Amino acid sequence: MNRINPLHIGILLIVILLFSFVSLGNSKAQLKEAENEYKLTEQIATKVTGLKAVYGNKKEIKKSLKRVLNLSSLRASKIEQKMKKSGVTLSSQSMDKKALNSLMGKLLNGSYNITMLKIKKLSPEKVSFDMEIKW
Repeated sequence: MNRINPLHIGILLIVILLFSFVSLGNSKAQLKEAENEYKLTEQIATKVTGLKAVYGNKKEIKKSLKRVLNLSSLRASKIEQKMKKSGVTLSSQSMDKKALNSLMGKLLNGSYNITMLKIKKLSPEKVSFDMEIKW
């Protein structure tokens, strides 16, 4: 009576072995999931680093914006610049539609973070606009 049946020991070892296989399978699945998440995170980090290089360079953005605003087609538009710590606000009360088209072509094709844009038609050839660019 005091002895342990060898059959019980064998069944216990088989149950422990089956439990180990199930745990190992779950661990492998979790490892695959973690690897996939790591690859996705790595891709996102690479994209964010690239975007930061393009949009985060405050000096380059200021320099290129100044170059755009000094174009001969935009000088007569009297574009007002208000510099802020986090960006710049551009506005004009009366601007020719051709000059606005030129400005929008340059700004929308450039690497600027435009957060606000309002354009209002004043007459068939004149418009007013407000724009905020952040860095």
